[in-house]
Amino acid sequence: MRHRTLGTQGLEVGAIGLGTMGMTMAYGAGDEEGGIATIRRAHELGVTLLDTAELYGGGTGSNEQLVGRAVAGFREEVVLATKFGFVLPRAANMEREYDSRPDHIRAVTENSLRHLGTDYIDVLYQHRVDPDVPIEEVAGVVRELIAEGKVRYFGLSEAGPDVIRRAHAIQPVSVLQTEYSIFERAVEAEVLPTVRELGIGFVAYSPLGRGFLTSAVKPAAEYPEDDMRSWDERWQPGNYEKNLDAIEQLTQLAREKDVEVTQLALAWLLAQGDDVVPIPGTRSPERLAENVAAAEVELTAADLARVNEILPNGSFGGRYPEAMMPRW
Repeated sequence: MRHRTLGTQGLEVGAIGLGTMGMTMAYGAGDEEGGIATIRRAHELGVTLLDTAELYGGGTGSNEQLVGRAVAGFREEVVLATKFGFVLPRAANMEREYDSRPDHIRAVTENSLRHLGTDYIDVLYQHRVDPDVPIEEVAGVVRELIAEGKVRYFGLSEAGPDVIRRAHAIQPVSVLQTEYSIFERAVEAEVLPTVRELGIGFVAYSPLGRGFLTSAVKPAAEYPEDDMRSWDERWQPGNYEKNLDAIEQLTQLAREKDVEVTQLALAWLLAQGDDVVPIPGTRSPERLAENVAAAEVELTAADLARVNEILPNGSFGGRYPEAMMPRW
């Protein structure tokens, strides 16, 4: 797989990464065996960026442990990214509560190192901005962890322009991770211009609209309560039908190019700039191979214009309920 450079500190990854959240939470019951098989297949296909987080284990470390077991035989060949910043298990139950105090960051980092079975973390993200802890303190702790060899690169997730600038002034930020897809375009207004001005790479999570861009989509009421699509606004009556119509139009465009609609969506993201790396999540080695193949799909200017005609402002319905929206 072709590689892309994120930031100016030397972070290089495959053009398409792998998000692991769905292997243990948010999309129904987890599948450890399938998750490990998918991660190992990703390595075979040239995927290097693997994204996990303390939150994804709900306080147990299960997601990081899964990733650690999967990469034990090739740890040096992949880039492991994890995150700190929530109070668990409350956050895992969708109750927002942040903790980016310096001592907490250090404690979470030590736990993550142990769970991943490694002596260094490639990318350490602040998962969400903590309004009670100055970002300068957060960046300062990560700078110390980098100096100690426990972390290689500093990342932020769902941070706004002011926070990004302030953090970057203390410890250079290599990458910002935020939701971005054909469905979700809000970062284009201010966030993307800011990271590009500062030379920061961009990792796009939920690049397939949390599954809406797959053939398995169904109304919110048909998902179990432990599946986030049961409450996601984009699946609710009214929004669901409009989004489904858009997907049908995108699918027709994909057919004209002899690709899957998921591949069209990932290729669209890659076409937004060489500093963008999507991390689609999947539990299926077959779906993974399909996603990886999107790195070879070329979109014309006419293709990109057609996508903008179909969804000029992204999807219908917000990406989180108001109470869960990130606060910059």
